[in-house]
Amino acid sequence: MTREQFLKQLNSSLNRLSAEERQDILLDYEEHFTIGLEEGKTEKEIADSLGSPNQIAKELLASYHLEKVEATATTGNIFRAIWAVIGLSFFNLVIVLGPFIALAGAIIGGWAASVGLVASPLLVLISAVINPGTFEFFDIFASIMFCGIGLFIAIGMYFATKAVVNGFVRYLKFNAALVKGGLKND
Repeated sequence: MTREQFLKQLNSSLNRLSAEERQDILLDYEEHFTIGLEEGKTEKEIADSLGSPNQIAKELLASYHLEKVEATATTGNIFRAIWAVIGLSFFNLVIVLGPFIALAGAIIGGWAASVGLVASPLLVLISAVINPGTFEFFDIFASIMFCGIGLFIAIGMYFATKAVVNGFVRYLKFNAALVKGGLKND
């Protein structure tokens, strides 16, 4: 593969990045070719030593999305980071998607429970309006107690959600580093 073919394929694989970021990356890889040619290597040898442009693009996109989710952890950024890390290898489909689904289910279940408990006084009032003969004061007092429990669960879920998002982003970074070539022992 020649320098031009390598850079063209890398550029097309990085089309999700901005033109400025792509240009910076392409300049870095052009420098690899320049240095390699000065050392007496052929363009094919340099391209072979750099690896597949598609795999390089996958790794760069995964790193880009992980940095973006660290800056602002929105739902969209998290999903893009997950798919970018899964794209590094098929093995990641099981390793990343399984824990994500389990954690997302736990978080959604916790939030649903807190919302249901917080809404319990409203549900008791609606029940009293629909079926006036079944209203008892115990129901309203119990629903207020459940509402308080729901508020405590909501506060806990807020902190749990932040911790799970931060932990999962760290897990994604660990997984991406592992797929890219193993972990470095510091």
